[in-house]
Order: sequence, then structure tokens, then C-alpha cells
Amino acid sequence: MRLLLLACTAVLSITTAWAQAWPTKPVRVIVTFSPGGSSDIVARLLGAPLQNELGQSVIVDNKPGAGGTIGALEAARAAPDGYTLLLSNSAPISISPAMQDQPRYDPVAGFTHVAYIGSVANVFVVHPSVPAANLRELVGWIKQQPNPVAYGSGGIGSIGHIVGETLKKDQGLQMEHVGYKGSAPMHNDLLSGTIKLAIDTLPQNVPFMKDGKLRALAVTSPARAPMAPAVPSVAELGQKKLVAENFLGISGPAGLPRPIVERLHAAMKKSIANPTVQQRLTELGVQGRDMSPEEFTAFVANQVKEWYQPVKDSGAKLN
Repeated sequence: MRLLLLACTAVLSITTAWAQAWPTKPVRVIVTFSPGGSSDIVARLLGAPLQNELGQSVIVDNKPGAGGTIGALEAARAAPDGYTLLLSNSAPISISPAMQDQPRYDPVAGFTHVAYIGSVANVFVVHPSVPAANLRELVGWIKQQPNPVAYGSGGIGSIGHIVGETLKKDQGLQMEHVGYKGSAPMHNDLLSGTIKLAIDTLPQNVPFMKDGKLRALAVTSPARAPMAPAVPSVAELGQKKLVAENFLGISGPAGLPRPIVERLHAAMKKSIANPTVQQRLTELGVQGRDMSPEEFTAFVANQVKEWYQPVKDSGAKLN
């Protein structure tokens, strides 16, 4: 028994020493959407200060597809050594697992959820050719169309996808979802008028809204967004079923050693507190708050629970 205890103590000491030395090589952060979307922008924004805090390069690796599950699955299957992380967000964590009959990973137990970054509102935006100045008029316009109205989102399993399906079902509308691999390719079609409607994260749409290239009808947050104060929220319009915000955080594979979790959480906290980063996050509409790893894990578990029934009710599926 004494030898066994000594052996266990030795292994624990080696593991702790190894974890405290982390990182000794570049750290990869998987982003589940293409370049240009909120997740990608935030990951790259935090890359430089996080690199300074950790003393190693931070590489952003875009792995889009299948509602974010391709990148999330790769992160979940990675070795729990801290060198493969996930820019976790609502699509692969809260939504996509509920769209699958047999999820390929557990969104809570399958990861070590380390640091919460913040949440971002989504927005209903239309091409200027759509004769609708608000959400009510949009619903009326869709009902008048002879064919199903295509609406774009950043991808299958995105919040935009589920919000669109919820509106479609709740209002009895003929709508057809077009899931892109990120917001950038979706905007190409929206700005050209190939599609007339999109439900997308707010920040990357604000420049187009200001230039008059797109018209915003409503944000999907409980209240108006500070970066678009003139745009009403779905809650104030009486559409509480459409309230939905995309969270952003940093997660790793399940079983990430505690010393690495603590080091990474501290580095993320300092990176987010950087004045330049704070200003940019505010400009991007990211509203954050401080959470411990345990609080973030509880937050994720609650998000998974809250999204389950709306996703099921929407009828959205992910093969």
C-alpha cells in the first residue's frame, strides 16, 4: 500500500510539474466557422495578448462545417494537454447536439470549459429591395410571396438557423434556410440580392447597416444592443421566443489538468482585460462578465438545457 501511495504521489507530482510548465510549444485554437465571423474575429483579437501571456504562439485554425461539430469534435478528441483548444460558442455546444439523433460528443462532459468571453446578439437584416421596415412588415411580406423565402445564416446549427425556423413555425411562414460556411460568404449573396433575408450575428452587419446596404429590423437580444441602439429587440416587439444570443468562450478537451486550466483562465482574464481588447470587444458588441471555470461550466450546462426544446420544436436537423 505504501509503495502504491508513493507511486501515485510521484505520478501526481510529475503531472503537476509538467502542467505548470505548460505551454512549451504553440497552442492551437479551433474556430468552428470560416474567417470573417464573430468567433473568428474574437479568436484573432485575443490571439496576440494571449500569446504574450503564455509566451508561446497562438494559432487560430478554422474548421467550419456541420453546424460547428467538425471543429468541436476534433477539439473533444484531442489530447488533454492544453495544446488544442476550442473557441466554444452556441452553435456546436448549445444547438447542434440537439439537432442530432446521436450526438458525437457531450457538449458539457466532453469538454473542459475554461473561460467565458461574452455574448453577441443576432440581427434580422434584409436587402434594401425588401419592402419591410420592421419585423411585422417582414412577416407580412413573406406571406405575400408565391415561393418560400430563402434566409441565410452563418451555418447549419447556428443561432440564426434556429431563430429562423422558430419564426417560420410560429408564424406559419414559407421559408427555406440556406446555411453558409460563415458570415462572409453569406454576405456576398445577401449584398447582391441573391438572398433577401439573413439572421446573423450583429457586429459584422453594422457597417453594412450604416452604409445603407442592409436594413436591420430587430436584434434577438432581451434589450436593444448598445452598438445598434435604434434597432428594436425582439423582446420589446413581443417575440420572446426569438430571444437568442451567441456565447463565446474557450474550452479544451475533457480531463484538462487543473494547473493548465488555472494558467489558461488567468491568461484569458488578463487578455480580455487589456484596454485595447476591451475597446474592440465593445465595438464588436461582445458583452462579457467574469466567470470562474466552474461558473462557465454551469453556464454551458444551462445553455444546453435551455436550447434543447427550442431546437427540437424548430424541427431543424443535422445529419
